[in-house]
Amino acid sequence: MNHVNPLHIGGLLGVIILFLFFQLSGAKSELKEAKSEYKKSEKIAVDLSSLKTVYADKKKSKKALERILSLSSVKQAKLTIKRDKKSIKIASKSVETKFLNSFMGKILNGSYKITYLKIKKLSETKASLSLEIQL
Repeated sequence: MNHVNPLHIGGLLGVIILFLFFQLSGAKSELKEAKSEYKKSEKIAVDLSSLKTVYADKKKSKKALERILSLSSVKQAKLTIKRDKKSIKIASKSVETKFLNSFMGKILNGSYKITYLKIKKLSETKASLSLEIQL
């Protein structure tokens, strides 16, 4: 009666091996999930780094914006331009839509932080513009 049956020991070892097998498969799936999350995080970090290099150079973007604002077509459009230390506000009560399309194309293709933009159609050829760009 005091002897342990060898079949019980074998059964216990079998149960332990099955338990460890399921634990290992769970750890493998967690590792795959962690790898995919790492790849996503790495991609986001690379994207943020590239965006930082584009938007971080404030002198370059300010110089490019000043170049756009100094164009003769902008001066002829008679835009109201107010410069602060932290932003530039551009407004016009009535501007030609052809000029507006060209101007917005130049602004939107640049790397500027636009904090406010409002364009309202007044007629087929006229629109009003209100724009604020943070420096």
